[in-house]
Amino acid sequence: MDVDLTAEQQRRLAELVAIYPVADELGARFAAAGHELYLVGGTVRDTLLEGAADDLDFATSARPEETEALLRGWADDLWLTGARFGTVSANRDGWKLELTTFRADSYQPGSRKPDVTYGSAITDDLARRDLTVNAMAVRLPADEHRFVDPFGGLADLHRRLLRTPVDAERSFRDDPLRMVRLARFAAVLDAEIDPEAWTAASRLAEQLDTISRERIRDELTKLLGGRAVAKGLDMLCATGLAERFLPELPALRMQVDPLHHHKDVYSHTLAVVEGCPADDHVLRLAALLHDIGKPATRAFHSGGKVTFHHHEVVGARMARQRLQELRYPKDEIEAVCHLIVLHLRFHGYGDAAWTDSAVRRYVRDAGSERQLRRLNALSRADVTTQNARKRQRLARAMDDLEARIEHLQEQEELANIRPPVDGNEVMRYLDLSPGPLVGEALRMLLDERLERGPYDADEAYALLREWAAKRELAVPEEP
Repeated sequence: MDVDLTAEQQRRLAELVAIYPVADELGARFAAAGHELYLVGGTVRDTLLEGAADDLDFATSARPEETEALLRGWADDLWLTGARFGTVSANRDGWKLELTTFRADSYQPGSRKPDVTYGSAITDDLARRDLTVNAMAVRLPADEHRFVDPFGGLADLHRRLLRTPVDAERSFRDDPLRMVRLARFAAVLDAEIDPEAWTAASRLAEQLDTISRERIRDELTKLLGGRAVAKGLDMLCATGLAERFLPELPALRMQVDPLHHHKDVYSHTLAVVEGCPADDHVLRLAALLHDIGKPATRAFHSGGKVTFHHHEVVGARMARQRLQELRYPKDEIEAVCHLIVLHLRFHGYGDAAWTDSAVRRYVRDAGSERQLRRLNALSRADVTTQNARKRQRLARAMDDLEARIEHLQEQEELANIRPPVDGNEVMRYLDLSPGPLVGEALRMLLDERLERGPYDADEAYALLREWAAKRELAVPEEP
């Protein structure tokens, strides 16, 4: 269909050769072989919005074996793992290229994978895409550069509106993951959702049970990186989609005591997620899940007081189970659960200044430098009180804690805290065999290091003699 491009968008499309020279070179190669080639989907959307895309997606009239033949010897690398689904992937001059034959997929009810049927026209291919803003294409090579937009995606991009190219219910039945992608793009593009799509997602939420947890996990991770992350999470909860794979999130919408609106854990959680850097999905996962233990630990007391004792421990256990079900990598699960367990630690600093020993233990317990930065960021974001004075006080407290950590780091190498002697030296000095006593002695030495700061080997041996005497072990003579 004919569309009106803004001057800036016309400029961007006209400069596709400069933006993606590899795409135009590829277009000429396919045209010479008598095939159509189009830049499609997110590549076109991101070019119109921001000027460039990281990866290039193409649709072509060529069949996979024909695409392979055209790429072989031209591409730096070639992958055929998706060829049976019509997709050939390649790398050329550092660009990641994905070329898919025009498709007209048909899904069988209850099936997680499409029965691939090749199409004959770009419009048929675009009709099977998830959203109109992802159903735009640009014909290659340079002498073509014809903009194809049969479903009004450009107008929807201008309006920040998310619609499906075909009937929403049909689209979601074909691939239920598209409902989660709807939420993801609401977060990433800060866009509104068409009422028809919203209603269909609410009606078909149970269909999400047919989708693999890995595919859902990938969409959730991308959603958490969105600039309007609360909008996407709200959509998941309001439509019932979250109940299918992350029921702990809507469970935070606990009944709120009208006298204590600050106990709205759900709204608080969204604010904490938004307050964490968007480029660290592990941190945002921790923010998303940091209070999921509250419903299970909530207790009411006289005077309207509400407590959630040990919700960080309960929440970490719940988060571990949920993230395992979503097939997150083990190291990311450990990092998220670790942050959840520790997320309340800073609040004690806001109440009273810590000793140097307490600061050392905080750094030690955080683990790596990266986890320490995440913990501090989560602690800052966790302050969502409407009381401006309290908010400023806690911000100053965190500034002070980070300054003290930096000061002690310069003096003591906090990131590498350990006793001045190791396990072998402990065994040799106390004539011990490997076993629990060695571990106990090392923990004692570490506690002393955390408590008093750096000390030398002579002091360590003196501590070991004192420790051995208390346990009625043989005490070595002083050196």
